[in-house]
Parts: sequence; C-alpha cells; structure tokens
Amino acid sequence: MNIQIKRIYEAVSPADGKRILVDRLWPRGVSKARAQLDLWPKELTPSDALRQWYHEDIEQRWDEFQQRYQAELAGQQEALQQLRDLARQEKITLLTAAKNAGKNHAEVLKRILQSGFPRRPAVK
Repeated sequence: MNIQIKRIYEAVSPADGKRILVDRLWPRGVSKARAQLDLWPKELTPSDALRQWYHEDIEQRWDEFQQRYQAELAGQQEALQQLRDLARQEKITLLTAAKNAGKNHAEVLKRILQSGFPRRPAVK
C-alpha cells in the first residue's frame, strides 16, 4: 500500500496519486479548483464532538483521541475497505489542514488503512 499524508495547503503534485481530503470541514482559503480532490469521504473523519474535544488539549488527549477515533471508524468498514482497495491499486494522499504533523487524525487513519484495523467485533 502506498499511502502518504500531506497538508492541503501544499502544492499539488503528480506524485500525489489520488487526492483524498480527510477533514470534516473544508479548509480555509483553499478553493475546490486548487484542492484538486478525487474523494472527500466525510464518514471517515472524526465526528464534530470528537474533533472539538481533542482540540481543547491536543497533547494531553492524544492517546485517548486515537482510541475514540478508532472506535468511530469501526462502524465504517465499507468506506475503509474502499480506501484500502484504492491504495492497493495506486498511490493515495490523505490531505488534511492539521498543523500538527505527528498527532492528527490522518496519521491514525493511515495506520488503520495499512493494518486492516479496526474491525467490528464478531456477532455471536
């Protein structure tokens, strides 16, 4: 799988492959023409409540944010699988406006796409 993360404010490059916005809100100051998106799967972005909670204290809430976001994504298996399938076929770039390069939801999403998790618990 060839998945990279890039800030939406960086220049578009042919090396980006499919450009996928993974933010729930449209980034300020970026036109749709400039963004050159291929997909915007809002169902794979953190919920408004989770995003707002996390941004109150990014450093202290990072570990718990990852767990909560993974729990939200567990209900989005079909959308996750579509991105995994796409990433197996060609390079994809997850685009975000997040300033913190190491502690953002795109990093969590990338890890989940590569690992195949989270999975829904089996029904007994």
